[in-house]
Amino acid sequence: MEILFLHQNFPAQFLHLARALGTRHRVRAWVPQGRAAPAVPGVELLSYPLERGSTPGVHPWLGSLESQVIRGQGVLGLARELERREGYRPDLVLAHPGWGEALFIQELWPQVPLGLYCEYYYRPEGGDVGFDPEFPRDPIESACQLRLRNGGLDLQLARATGGLAPTCWQADGFPAAFRQRIRVVHDGVPTRLLCPAPDTVLELGDGLVLGRQDEVITFVARNLEPLRGFHVLLRALPRLLAERPRARVLIVGAEANGYGSPSPDGRSWKEIFLAEVSPRLTPAQFRRIHFLGQLPYAQFLGVLRVSSVHVYLSYPFVLSWSLLEAMSLGCAIVGSDTAPVREVLAHEVTGLLVDFFDQEGLVAAICRLLEDPALRQELGVRARARVVAEYDLDEVCLPRQLAWAQSLV
Repeated sequence: MEILFLHQNFPAQFLHLARALGTRHRVRAWVPQGRAAPAVPGVELLSYPLERGSTPGVHPWLGSLESQVIRGQGVLGLARELERREGYRPDLVLAHPGWGEALFIQELWPQVPLGLYCEYYYRPEGGDVGFDPEFPRDPIESACQLRLRNGGLDLQLARATGGLAPTCWQADGFPAAFRQRIRVVHDGVPTRLLCPAPDTVLELGDGLVLGRQDEVITFVARNLEPLRGFHVLLRALPRLLAERPRARVLIVGAEANGYGSPSPDGRSWKEIFLAEVSPRLTPAQFRRIHFLGQLPYAQFLGVLRVSSVHVYLSYPFVLSWSLLEAMSLGCAIVGSDTAPVREVLAHEVTGLLVDFFDQEGLVAAICRLLEDPALRQELGVRARARVVAEYDLDEVCLPRQLAWAQSLV
């Protein structure tokens, strides 16, 4: 069977599925021209052309839709060229629809099944938009913008054979007419690799060495931004560090613009909130906060393995891999009581949940775990057990992903 993957950041969520399919089928993946993609065994990488960039001064509501059309046109051009040159026609196309790459593929190949990775469908209520009152938006204008932002998704959903979503909450956000064609299967966690290692030590650049005997509070986000609760954590630190004079806080993440909106004045969110909080910190307290930036994966795992308490906060939005990775590593976790966090983290069972905006509650939950090693151990063991049982890559998720792909043909 000939299988085609379309993902501008391939392999991303398709890594394990593409690698597994590559052992038994001919698999190709197409990425935008100029985008370097890591090699995946059994997968042939090709680049599709981008004839142009976005139009300068285009209406801001149309920016996302225009970029999707440009990518979709590039994919269509490569598909037509390969069909003419070598008679290429896949038996199955698997795509992430977020960037429009599958927009026009069925205009050329209407009989070829199309499976979509349904990561997120923007909603005017109940999602990330409008969740945080600190950053208000006009509700009518937001609804108009989101309708157009979903426009490319809607066009692809209308032609798709089926979809795959990592959580029920993410799947439930899609239009009801398509929801019944979405199968919920998480990307999967390699739990054999991601297991507790009590003897781990972490060496920081300033010569500090941390281990499980230390009080280490960890926070991880791809980018340090309000959408992932960075501002809530940072504002809680003066009180937390005052109450726990031995605790150190390790913060992992970049300062670039992330899933949420950029700051209004162009500064990074880290700069903005650090300037707000710094006057409430003594120099000694400030030295116990360690901003580690983006880390290689092995170092990232080392951070989590020495964690006493891991904090995961998020608007109602796409669930981060890092939460399930922390659970697999047996971390004691304090999470925000938001969807889809509570889909995987059960209060007092596999972690502690607090209201996203409750800084005092966050500090209290962290201190409670720091003061109770037995509870930390119990929650960590249960968290890992749940991930092994329900989200293990090899035993649970990958077999279900393969079955889903086969069901499309």
